[in-house]
Amino acid sequence: MIRLVTVLALMAAALGPPLPTPVALGPPLPTPVSNRPNIVFVLVDDLSLNLVPYMPNVLKLHEDGTSFTNYTVTDSLCCPSRASILTGQYPHNTGIVKNHGSDGGFLLFRSRGEEKSTLATDLRSAGYRTAFLGKYLNEYLPESGYVPPGWDEWMAGGNAYDNVNYTLNENGTVKRYGSEPSDYLTDVLSAKAQDWIRTGSHEQGLIKSTQVKPFFIEISTYTPHLPYPPAPRDAQSFPGLIAPRGDAYGKVPKNAPAWLAPHSPLTAAQIAHMDRGFRKRVQSIQSIDRMIGDLRATIDRAGIAENTVIVFSSDNGYHMGEYRLNPGKQTAFDVDVNVPLVVVGAGVRRGHVVDALVENIDLRPTFADLAGVRPPAEVDGRSVRQLLGGLTPSQWRTGALIEHSDPATDPADPDYQSESENVPPSYTALRTADVTWVEYVDGSREYYHRRTDPDQLLNLADGLDPERVTELHEQLHRLATCAGPSCR
Repeated sequence: MIRLVTVLALMAAALGPPLPTPVALGPPLPTPVSNRPNIVFVLVDDLSLNLVPYMPNVLKLHEDGTSFTNYTVTDSLCCPSRASILTGQYPHNTGIVKNHGSDGGFLLFRSRGEEKSTLATDLRSAGYRTAFLGKYLNEYLPESGYVPPGWDEWMAGGNAYDNVNYTLNENGTVKRYGSEPSDYLTDVLSAKAQDWIRTGSHEQGLIKSTQVKPFFIEISTYTPHLPYPPAPRDAQSFPGLIAPRGDAYGKVPKNAPAWLAPHSPLTAAQIAHMDRGFRKRVQSIQSIDRMIGDLRATIDRAGIAENTVIVFSSDNGYHMGEYRLNPGKQTAFDVDVNVPLVVVGAGVRRGHVVDALVENIDLRPTFADLAGVRPPAEVDGRSVRQLLGGLTPSQWRTGALIEHSDPATDPADPDYQSESENVPPSYTALRTADVTWVEYVDGSREYYHRRTDPDQLLNLADGLDPERVTELHEQLHRLATCAGPSCR
């Protein structure tokens, strides 16, 4: 299993120099008058830590900014995780615990009125110009022409995982794209984001500089989600590359829980399939990595780098062969829940690594803090702005909560798996700096001491002292039922 410290050690081995970036248009952009920075948030789909070594521009972010080794998602599933990012709340408070249906998806998110209070409404009320590009929430249909509250600029897609032959809702106008190389979605999002940053800021710069607004933009890619489509120019890259054979590859933990214990060794066909899939994933992230480099070049040439913060992360991780599992996610293992979070720019310490427990619910309050406003009281997370500056708050969380509901059973779900044995039953999990404790709905339990067992291959749950079990259960229960201030 690749962890962030390993990723940082591999920076010197990044494959080749970054590709050339486009020349920015127009004169340098003015700097907003306040110390509130512009914020560029790049959120990618299903990117696991073992892909980062193949992303030289992301490795440069690690070198230039602050990285979080213990950053986890609240649920290793697209829609619940994205709902947590938007609201700053755990799934048990958003009510979004699946991708579709009566307990998940965009339709439920909207019907519950949760779009009225998100990171977008925070920033817009703070005077920021806001833009969203790419993947929003599962079930969102661009054909509806609907634009959620809080967004000045809106370019969102629906089921666009192929990255070609898709539809975007561009500020209420539906636009269809084809299958030409120029239609490849990640590249389209990159170009649109650069144009919005450059042109919009320049137009406002033509007014008196004291009236310039800072901006927030989220670019949310569909890559490297299944079917892992690469851009045409990357389709033949990395020949012969295979999936990493870490210590957890093809192994079931000793004393594994009931759902995982019966798994048979991986077959030759499964291994070959995952090797092809991993190679495609590496190919597909090249367009993301180019986008990172191009965004930074656009911001730098515009003259606003010193007043801009760039945030890079993923909605969840991904396993391919670890623990004898076919490609997927949704487990409480680190390969699925521990994902990259890298921040670079204004007020961010350079070359810094933070090991404090941080979750995706912390992004909304962090963005609000950078914008100089307080998020609503119902937010479960807290700002990491002090951590970005190299300071450690006097009090910080000692445990992070991970929640997962029943597996998706809808074949239309992009995360559907026909082989249900690869998807865990419902669980809640507590992840501390040292251990992972999991309680399943069927009564199974897991306890991994990650300091001595970083690959989580020895389940010690059955040998724990009863008092320790009670302590872990009570701490997990408090988090699993918390709301707002009690979560913080």
